[in-house]
Amino acid sequence: MTPQAEPTSAGHFPRLLGDIGGTNARFAWQASTGAPLSDVAVYICDAHHGLQDAIQTYLGAHGKGVPRGCAIAIANPITGDLVQMTNRDWSFSITALQRELGIERLEVINDFTAVALSLPALAAHELRQVGSGAAVLGAPMAVLGPGTGLGVSGLVPVGPGQGTVIYAPLSGEGGHVTLSASTEREAAVLQWLHQRFGHASAERALSGPGLVNLYETACALSRQAAGPLAPAEVIELARRGTDPACVAALDLFCSFLGSVAGNLALTLGARGGVYVGGGIAPRLVAEIERSSFRERFESKGRFRGYLASIPTFIIDGGVIPALVGAMRALDEPAGQQ
Repeated sequence: MTPQAEPTSAGHFPRLLGDIGGTNARFAWQASTGAPLSDVAVYICDAHHGLQDAIQTYLGAHGKGVPRGCAIAIANPITGDLVQMTNRDWSFSITALQRELGIERLEVINDFTAVALSLPALAAHELRQVGSGAAVLGAPMAVLGPGTGLGVSGLVPVGPGQGTVIYAPLSGEGGHVTLSASTEREAAVLQWLHQRFGHASAERALSGPGLVNLYETACALSRQAAGPLAPAEVIELARRGTDPACVAALDLFCSFLGSVAGNLALTLGARGGVYVGGGIAPRLVAEIERSSFRERFESKGRFRGYLASIPTFIIDGGVIPALVGAMRALDEPAGQQ
């Protein structure tokens, strides 16, 4: 893995770290410089009125006082003081949250910006490579992850440090790019998604709700009645092979994931590797390896050879990279994440 620059700030300890998605809120504690993350806990967002409520529940459950530093990675663009989540009804003011909790330093960053920050810190055993290729030291790295939504980010080198490479994370909303088709079947799927949603974004296929969309599309195209399935049920029925529409949905999911990952690799010149995280892909390692994911990743015409040299990795499901990235965000001076 490519190392990142050493922290340029002593940071604020103890620290509360959070990874807030549309479904779950994950928290961890870091007691001091270099200490491992501890007291990791996961809460269902539906059980809480908002972020402050979830934070206070965590602090109370673990007997923690007010942290000096806090970094929150959240599945939402951060464009100002007011944060209104896209995939749930939570909203808050960053300055008000900091004041009401009594925290000295609060950083709120996009969740996949945090995942990108974690990439240099991931160990080899926390990654599963799919296909060939080798990471180029000091080259850009890309990351995407289907979960409640589709997160996308990357790290780009901005200069050398003292024996290391200094990276800057990207903050964007690449999950909402327009999805493209490579086969007639995919073109029919996109037409159905467009008719239903108006815009067939990558997230409409590559997310938990997207997997259900693909199942319902497969049912519509095969004139089969769609059942009220959750994403986990679509995966389970696909694995059993008992529902052709679920099998088709999972196959489409893996193919689209490969295409979008390849597009991202080309856009960023991600010769440092493309990393796939989120809540879904780590559960589908065997399916992704058997699928057309890697073929579709490389299938970009004249740039097939370029992409064949770029490795793709699935981040282990036991890792919460956004918490690691949130920790690293506090290692930098305020405003430099």
